[in-house]
Amino acid sequence: MRTIQIAAPGKPLQLVDREIPTPKPDWVRIRVHACGVCHSDSLALEGQWPGLRYPLVPGHEIAGVIDEIGSAVTTWKKGQRVGVGWYGGHCGVCIACRRGDLINCHTAKITGFTHDGGYSEYVVSPAQALAAIPDDLSFEDAGPLMCAGVTTFNALRHSHAMPGDLVAIEAIGGLGHLGVQFANKFGYRTVAIARGADAKDLALKLGAHAYIDSDSTNPAEELQRMGGAKAILSTVPSGKAMSGMIDGLGDNGKLMVIGASAEPIEVSPIQLIKSMRSIQGWAAGVAADSEDTLSFSALTGVRPMIEKFPLEQAQQAYDRMMSGKARFRVVLTMGG
Repeated sequence: MRTIQIAAPGKPLQLVDREIPTPKPDWVRIRVHACGVCHSDSLALEGQWPGLRYPLVPGHEIAGVIDEIGSAVTTWKKGQRVGVGWYGGHCGVCIACRRGDLINCHTAKITGFTHDGGYSEYVVSPAQALAAIPDDLSFEDAGPLMCAGVTTFNALRHSHAMPGDLVAIEAIGGLGHLGVQFANKFGYRTVAIARGADAKDLALKLGAHAYIDSDSTNPAEELQRMGGAKAILSTVPSGKAMSGMIDGLGDNGKLMVIGASAEPIEVSPIQLIKSMRSIQGWAAGVAADSEDTLSFSALTGVRPMIEKFPLEQAQQAYDRMMSGKARFRVVLTMGG
């Protein structure tokens, strides 16, 4: 099979031939049809994640068909359309797992990090990590929904916002363009926030009811003029930009943080005490969350905006994604 691997941290992606893997008893083998290229893949390429072993196959936005099942797998069948995301399985015995908090498993498996991912024609995965893909959702669209999709979908539905509430999406990029769509379909009064006037037409097309240009106005003040946001989904990878949104929250408003940044969020106790505001980080979700995301997207028409590259052009696809010029997700297709 053709596979893209990272030989060592900082090295270019390599196209190599490997033997098709055999699944363990509680794993399955998937014939990959598409795999999204996510910014988090850079952590594997640059060796910025602890405990990585090389050579390593990246990719955690996998969509394909079950090709073989392990001897202990009873709930999945050959030929089923499935996706695999960041969540690659849980141990079931740590304190987080015992309390049902599977996404915070202390020894969690992470697709493309603790075991090989989906930049490949075939991949093996724990059966517990699978999510069923609806028949009317393409593999190319399903891939990004396994990470960017479930992250935005899950954060919004746990924000405690209700239909009709004012909800803002900060930054209209790979995460934000999905966040706007989900917010609209959830029935929120959706406000998109981005830099410059150029993104306005797209934001409104995606489902925003209003647009705030953060270059020409103070977005927190604008949100307060609208009544204050019940939730702000911050997808921007900037602690400074997130800090500026806190005063846009209304009563019991919550800043949901999904944009990854090492930069601190600065907030005063008074900002939080006033109106009883809060800040919460949110990780992606487990397989059931991904399955909910896929089903909801198929039902409501939410789709990622993607650019496709063949597997052998994985390095060009990765570079395109890292350049920030892609609109908005990059997907590898395996052909055949």
